[in-house]
Order: sequence, then C-alpha cells, then structure tokens
Amino acid sequence: MKKIIHLSDLHIGHKDCAEKFETIILNIARRMQPVEEYVIVITGDLADNVNKPDQREKAASAIENLKTLGYHVLVVPGNHDYGTGTVGNVKNVRIFKEIFYGDPGITYPKLDIIEETAFIGLDSTAEELNWYDRVLAQGELGREQLERLRKILEDSSVRNLKKVVYLHHHPFDFKLGRQLKDSDDLRDIIENKIDVLLFGHYHRSKTSAGKILHGTWGIPRCYNAGTATHKNGNPGFHRVIDLSQNDPVTDYDGCFI
Repeated sequence: MKKIIHLSDLHIGHKDCAEKFETIILNIARRMQPVEEYVIVITGDLADNVNKPDQREKAASAIENLKTLGYHVLVVPGNHDYGTGTVGNVKNVRIFKEIFYGDPGITYPKLDIIEETAFIGLDSTAEELNWYDRVLAQGELGREQLERLRKILEDSSVRNLKKVVYLHHHPFDFKLGRQLKDSDDLRDIIENKIDVLLFGHYHRSKTSAGKILHGTWGIPRCYNAGTATHKNGNPGFHRVIDLSQNDPVTDYDGCFI
C-alpha cells in the first residue's frame, strides 16, 4: 500500500518559493525511495499569481520533474491557481486542467485509484468565480460536485478501498471566516466514510497551519499542511503518511527544506 507525501501552498513565483520547492524535490528524490512506494499529493496554490503565466509554467515544470523522477503526483487547484489569490478568472479553470492534467474536459471530483487506495481530488475554488462572489477566501464545492462525490463514495468499486479526499480550502478550520462555505454539506457526505482528509490554504499562524485534527467527522487522519515552501516565513509541513499503518502516530514530517 502506498505512502503519501502531503505538500501544499507552494506559491511558486513569490520571492524564493520556487527555489525552496527545488530543494524539496531534491530531498524527496534523495530520501523517499523507492519512488514506487510514494504518491505526492499537493493541495493547491501551486503558483502565486497566474496572471503572470510564467509562474504557472514554472510550477508545472517543477511538478513534471517529480513525475520524471518516477513519483506519482496528484494536484488540485487553489485560489492562487485561478488568479491573484483574491480575484480569479474562469478562463484559468480550463488552463489549469490542460496544463496539470492534460485534459481540459476533466470534471471534479478527480478520482485516481492507485493500488488499494482511491484518491479523490476536489476543486474548492471554481464555484467562487462568479461575478457576485469575487473575493476568494472560504472556498466552495457546489452542489453538482458534492453529488458526484456522494456517488463515488457509494460506488461498489470504491467502497472497500482506502479513501483519501484532498482539497485546497479547509473544511473545519474556523480562522477568520475562511471555513469552506458548504462545509456542512461535505460533512454529510464524508463523515465516517473516508480514511484521510488533506487540505491547506491557511498558513499564517503556527496553531492553524500545524493543526492535526484526527477524528474530526469520524475521519482517522486530517491534516492541514500550511505552506510547504514556508511563504513569507509562515509554517508548513511535509507529512509522510503510511497508509499501511492504521495508527497516524506513525506519520511524520519529512522536513524536506
């Protein structure tokens, strides 16, 4: 069974974040072997401002380097991947899919079944790109995506697998009104039904970015990764999660920078 390396909020393009991610890649390649044992999950904000296309291109190139090394890499978008972080543009939804999935027509949840684990990626940003909802902070999944998630979890091909749900915005971290808008609806669907919940987005305080919220909603493992590249000196974590172990006490911070 695979091991997960959870990263988030790379913010490539902001100050020295690109260089720090290069260091993370180097240390993962040196220490996380054999590569076939690992799935790297990155929960959004790959770039810092995609109004500067070179930032998204650098992020895509860096992630491609990880794939070239042999790692299976899964990503979902954050609010900075659709715009500046506060104002987004719907055209960037398609561009993100083209660049990072090679398929502009893909829909969320994005389901990848790898060995005995179902990895289910959610887009918590696209629903906030309407004219009446311009300021991106809390995140929203939307009814259609939530209904598709419900059907995935009820599907017989998924029901008996380990299930990892990953998204950018935090579903039950109540800092500064940034909780996912349809958090209650998400809870109704995943409570007591999944094994791991991974997210990022908020990384301004040690108490929030470092939160380990195991057991919330009946989910054994719940992690907020903060910012992997330590944007603006804020904390972040590189958690290594061994899915073959049921007790999260075996998980640890890889400290790749």
